[in-house]
Amino acid sequence: MDKSVFEIHKRVHSDEKLFSCQMCGKDFKFSSSLKVHVKVHTGERPYSCNTCGKTFTHKSSFEIHKRVHSDEKPFSCQTCGKYFKCSNGLKIHIKIHSGERPFSCITCGKTFNQASNLKSHMRIHSGEKPFSCVTCGKTFTQASNLKSHMRIHTGESPYSCVTCGKTFPTTSHLKYHIGSHTGEKPHPCITCGKTFPTKSHLKAHTRVHTGEKPYSCKICERCFRSSSNLIVHMRKIHKCEQS
Repeated sequence: MDKSVFEIHKRVHSDEKLFSCQMCGKDFKFSSSLKVHVKVHTGERPYSCNTCGKTFTHKSSFEIHKRVHSDEKPFSCQTCGKYFKCSNGLKIHIKIHSGERPFSCITCGKTFNQASNLKSHMRIHSGEKPFSCVTCGKTFTQASNLKSHMRIHTGESPYSCVTCGKTFPTTSHLKYHIGSHTGEKPHPCITCGKTFPTKSHLKAHTRVHTGEKPYSCKICERCFRSSSNLIVHMRKIHKCEQS
């Protein structure tokens, strides 16, 4: 091995960081890492996707992105055989099998296998809803919930039942519908024994026993056990949409 290459490699095993960013002071072990980092400050994104036009700072990120437009999934789980487009997706998935949930909520103690899931969960406690519908102004704690909500306005129903062909705007609606064909209701209430096709329907039902009414009307302050009941109330009593 070339001596200069060997000297560079030794930094992998040490804390030596010889290269410093002149803009923010962050230090790096390699000049190549510093060169890539500087693009964060310059805004340079030299790698462009020919399919969708999205641009990237790093070549590695660009290579991973290209798999979005292909069926390539080079990373496989050794436990269940599921394939993933990127190594990070596989790394997160493996925690399902290991049971590892290293991210804990300091407010309620609930644990998560991803930092992003914990971040979304924390908004339940803070009340923060940073994702807003441009059509009706309704706000959401998660981008995925906003995306599902937008289908109310667009009429999009991308999830279809393989049995009857009926389509639905969300996977939860589809899952509930499938129960009408199978009769399966795998989620029982530990209080009364009543069973439900989805966890969300069971969660809503348990409020009958707890008396919890987490959804409140902003106009008259009346509270409801489910968001659907609140929406019906807003339409019938106040003649308006819930926002």
